[in-house]
Amino acid sequence: MNIWRNLLTFPLGDRLAKPRTQGLTMILDKGIGLGETRDMLATAGQYIDFIKLGFGTTTLYSSDILEEKINLIKAHNIDIYPGGTLLEVAILQDKLEEFLYLSKQLGFTCIEVSDGTIQLKPEVRERAITMARELGFKVLTEVGKKVGEDNPPIPEMAKIIRNDLKSGAFKVILEGRESGINVGLYDVHGNFIKDDLDLLLAEIEDPRIIIWEAPQKNQQLELINRFGPNVNLGNIAPGEIMALEALRVGLRADTLKTAIDQIEKGLPPLRTIGPSPRNKERGHTSL
Repeated sequence: MNIWRNLLTFPLGDRLAKPRTQGLTMILDKGIGLGETRDMLATAGQYIDFIKLGFGTTTLYSSDILEEKINLIKAHNIDIYPGGTLLEVAILQDKLEEFLYLSKQLGFTCIEVSDGTIQLKPEVRERAITMARELGFKVLTEVGKKVGEDNPPIPEMAKIIRNDLKSGAFKVILEGRESGINVGLYDVHGNFIKDDLDLLLAEIEDPRIIIWEAPQKNQQLELINRFGPNVNLGNIAPGEIMALEALRVGLRADTLKTAIDQIEKGLPPLRTIGPSPRNKERGHTSL
């Protein structure tokens, strides 16, 4: 416990502690070294739930460095997985089963099933999820294309989300890439496309099933203000972990203002929002 916690409380309230299923933070690791990884884990390991070795960078490490990095991250009770692009390459080359077995052998604890670049048939997507689960992986899936104009219609995205969860996915990632610009539900300025966001939320049962890739602060702020400090966020840069955690609990001006506004309006603290009984029956979210 930090000594400051004996003096001050978090303006937006305490975060859920690890191990947790909500308030997840997923880090996008684009190739940081072992020293930087150790420093990151020592400083901020308690705030990290998943680390993704982005894109296909897994294949570029020497075997001993990769093994040490995986073991180091697992020792901090953090799930680690290769990027979804690497799985897409394996599927293109008809090596899905070999890819999963090698990932298991290397010590990865999680697998991302995505089709951000390739076209993936529903039966192949389901088979990848099922095979990964049978091998003991925690499975994350991803919806949305790397180029925003290529996205399927929102109702189709919602259908994919429901099918993935039915197949055994732990959470579904909403595509945002490392930029958060002109991808997924973001426009060319990195702002949410409001109509698409509202339609997706009306189509899915519970927003807590989503990990929102939100590399930009304004995106993180909007999601925290909408869903509370324990919203699931992904594609966070290693150097932004502490800044995000401060944003989550009201220790940055942006969300401190949110906390003050809640108090002035006589409203309860923000919380992570789930389905109301009425909307759950209809398959809609409560906001």
